[in-house]
Amino acid sequence: MEEHMIGRRSGPATRAAIQRVALELFTKKGYEATSLREIADELGIQKPSLYYHFKGKEDILRALLDERGDEAEQLLEWISRQPQRPELIRAAVLRWVQSFSAEKLRGIRFLSANPLVARTFEGRTDDRIGSTLNQLIDALAGLLPDRSPAKVLQLRMALLSINAAVDAATSTPFTDEDILAAANAGAIAQIDALLATG
Repeated sequence: MEEHMIGRRSGPATRAAIQRVALELFTKKGYEATSLREIADELGIQKPSLYYHFKGKEDILRALLDERGDEAEQLLEWISRQPQRPELIRAAVLRWVQSFSAEKLRGIRFLSANPLVARTFEGRTDDRIGSTLNQLIDALAGLLPDRSPAKVLQLRMALLSINAAVDAATSTPFTDEDILAAANAGAIAQIDALLATG
């Protein structure tokens, strides 16, 4: 019974499980091809239990995008409270890159696999994640020893190293741990080059 299954999880844990399973199915089968029934069946709950947490697929996806948007905004707020020195670039970029987990990589894969769906949501939510990341770049670019366009682009590459690692690993046997390690190493190399003097 769905109540028994739900009873084993807290509300937030059930909500997170729904998001995780939905994202896996959206990525494997496609957003349009995945039904709410399939999500509920995969979780071992009834559809009404799923509706208790989310009104529909769009609501699930919006919640996932909103969470990442919240994290980007929290990082921007954190940056504003720190001493504004070049060392903050390293701390902020690594804070972002290292906030990714294997679970969050699914979100990047979904956006890559479903660009039309992603564009629809970005337009309707004013591309919250993208605009906040642009604000992060602007805030950190002011701390660069050399603020040339090439250096600002390099800063952007460091911040988005996780996206590059996911793309580079497509259709390869690399694990999520490999991707996270490569993204971290790539970000550090970019930051070291940015902050090098002389």
